Amino acid sequence: MFSLQRLALQSRTHVGEGYKSFYSLLPRHDNQFRCSRKVSKGSFVFQRNDEIDKAKQAHKLREDAKHEPTIFTKIIQGEIKATIVFEDEEVLAFDDVQPQAPCHVLVIPKKQIPMLSEAKESDKEILGQLLLAAKKVADIKNLSEGYRVVINNGLHGGQSVYHLHLHVLGGKQLGWPPFKNHS
Repeated sequence: MFSLQRLALQSRTHVGEGYKSFYSLLPRHDNQFRCSRKVSKGSFVFQRNDEIDKAKQAHKLREDAKHEPTIFTKIIQGEIKATIVFEDEEVLAFDDVQPQAPCHVLVIPKKQIPMLSEAKESDKEILGQLLLAAKKVADIKNLSEGYRVVINNGLHGGQSVYHLHLHVLGGKQLGWPPFKNHS
């Protein structure tokens, strides 16, 4: 029988104070799990990557909540607090509350566009402003060694909030490919 714990012990690579992930060594049916943290020397806790579940749930609720404000709308309106990194008339950038890298900032348009695939020709200016804001965020956060900009679009893209947003990720060496197949 395949033992995830044994694989973890055999395949770990020391990196700073933690251990390097070993996604590629897990069998395909287990690749939706990740090593979430080092518990003690030689042992790990595995947890399901719930971003996929969040995206599925958001997709199901999207039709019912089309006219409801999103969590990002509430942040724009000041109803929910966020750590603001950058703001201008059209764009807001703030730290992600569930960072996936040492630096993880969300950049959103103040105008609600549900998803990139629903952007219109008239949105081309704000789409450009989002990318320029991502560059400003990288400058503010001192990501001089590099960073990644990600847009999740729709169910299969893992979009969990239907308000267009860019993820600016950096502060460490990022791997490629960024995500494994979760089918």
